[in-house]
Amino acid sequence: MADWQTKDRPTVVLSRQLPTQVEARAAGRYHLRTNAADTPLDGPALVARCAGADSLVVCPADRVSAATIAALPPSVRILATFSVGTDHIDLEAARTRDLVVTNTPDVLTAATAEIAMLLILGAARRAVEGERLARAPRDANDAWTGWTPTQLLGRQLTGKRLAILGMGRIGRAVAERARAFGMIIHYCNRSRLPPKLECGATYHASADEMLGIADFLTVHCPATAETKGWLTADRIGLMPPGAIVVNTARGAIVDDVAMIEALKTGRLFAAGLDVYDGEPVINPGYQALPNVFLLPHLGSATVETRNAMGFRALDNLDAFFEGREPPDRVV
Repeated sequence: MADWQTKDRPTVVLSRQLPTQVEARAAGRYHLRTNAADTPLDGPALVARCAGADSLVVCPADRVSAATIAALPPSVRILATFSVGTDHIDLEAARTRDLVVTNTPDVLTAATAEIAMLLILGAARRAVEGERLARAPRDANDAWTGWTPTQLLGRQLTGKRLAILGMGRIGRAVAERARAFGMIIHYCNRSRLPPKLECGATYHASADEMLGIADFLTVHCPATAETKGWLTADRIGLMPPGAIVVNTARGAIVDDVAMIEALKTGRLFAAGLDVYDGEPVINPGYQALPNVFLLPHLGSATVETRNAMGFRALDNLDAFFEGREPPDRVV
């Protein structure tokens, strides 16, 4: 057993409360500073908690700016994020400070794909309106009065074309599940997949060209300078009338004003969203619309996945403090 595990154990700061099994494993190897209240911490609060610490574990909601990184005590040598994405961390500032940054890839594919399918189904079959109708008291004006031939008619998935923007692990997992519902898969990716991974899906070199056939669009690309605000009013206009948009990637990829207007006018039939630009704040325009199925960033929210994410973060810390290269090093 390495000396750091038996004698001078490193001190690890957790920005938020992590799953019980993850914190238990961490406590067996490190001195932990936990956040039992699970309250969000701003940059100065994170820095203050790191006094004398060796590592900081953050979550996607923590904004680790250049100023925060510069203010971290010199003792902090590695920052492990409890996420795949790293857009909440100023990576260039981390490089400048020689701060190691790791993430947790390859463990949330199935969970996120399941949420994408939930959003596709919920948006297409008007789940928000149906759930509200079923919950209305019998004496309410909007109470359900029984089955009718034209009540809450939605869209069927069978035979519809699903356009996938970003055909990485999650995009391919969504495609696999959508095929089981009889959907026809189209995709746009930075490069075409080999036939073994394509599984009969139709490749589009141009995302705008793909939008022309998108009965459903599901977004699975990272948030970058190129993709910020990508789904504009013009691009929505390329889609077939009455199309449905689903986003489980990053809220910043969608132009909220354009999509809300398209949902109001019926240009889009519905949308299913799990991520938002500026979350936890959600544009009230979405909240006011009955044809938007909203979830509070639940993509990876299963016991199995969140444990796997935490264990992956700890694997990176273990490797670093044992003098090995962290397997998921980003910087």
